[in-house]
Amino acid sequence: MRKMPITARGAELLREELRRLKTADRPRVIQAIAEARGHGDLKENAEYQAAKEQQGFIEGRIQEIESRLANCEIIEVSRLKNTGRVVFGATVSLVDESDGREVSYRIVGEDEADIAAGSISITSPIARALIGHNEGDVAVVAAPGGERSYEILKVEYL
Repeated sequence: MRKMPITARGAELLREELRRLKTADRPRVIQAIAEARGHGDLKENAEYQAAKEQQGFIEGRIQEIESRLANCEIIEVSRLKNTGRVVFGATVSLVDESDGREVSYRIVGEDEADIAAGSISITSPIARALIGHNEGDVAVVAAPGGERSYEILKVEYL
């Protein structure tokens, strides 16, 4: 299986979620199941069914996070020498050549992507178009609405 890149911050967020699921959420739902069992017939017990469903979700998410952490490659971007080249984890300032609008994105792993926070997935069309380019280059992105050209103003390894 191919290792998926993730930033150190992204890996820490996954570890925190895993810790919360195992130490708080899992014991809480186990307690809820025990209490619901005390209410009698399990076939018609909505509280029991809801708690079991929640338990299944929690256990599935725990397995998913453990698998992702086991199959990821943590990239510490701040330790890289800034050469002005767009790489995984870089923060890239761009100007849209069609309207002059400036935007800034940080290229992160799939689990970390949050467009509202300016973080885009390494698998997104814009990130794929930017990777490997340098400051001053123009990257052409194949977007659903047609091709868009972005000039790379600045590349930072934060």
